[in-house]
Amino acid sequence: MSTVSDPRKPGPPSGSRGQQLWCTRCQTAEHLIIESIDTLRPARTGLVEVTYTCVECDFFYFHTASVAGVAEVLNRPGQRSGVLQFGGNYLHCGEPMTVAGSQQRSVHATLSTELTGEGPLEVYLRTRVLHCSCGFHMEIPD
Repeated sequence: MSTVSDPRKPGPPSGSRGQQLWCTRCQTAEHLIIESIDTLRPARTGLVEVTYTCVECDFFYFHTASVAGVAEVLNRPGQRSGVLQFGGNYLHCGEPMTVAGSQQRSVHATLSTELTGEGPLEVYLRTRVLHCSCGFHMEIPD
């Protein structure tokens, strides 16, 4: 389903320019959607860590890229909207989403298929509810 690096991928594998955003399966950058952008650690001028998906073949990529290369994909006409994680922020409709509360959720899982008399394993997870001004909202782990 996914790949992180591929020897056929254009662009240098490392260095001052980062890798080009490219789908190795489709051999194009035409169908790429940026999922997240984050700073490198340690930070390097003009470079970011980027994750993206090719919506044509559903391959997922994660690597270092130039800010200019990421901007080129984000600024394409007809770019589909969705949620973009940028650092610690989530963007929808091009605007930061706001926190509208938090919850504690319970997740149940069966420990065994045999009858042991014990109840299901319970895991509790704190979450944040994020809202966009368009009405879209989502819940993420806190």
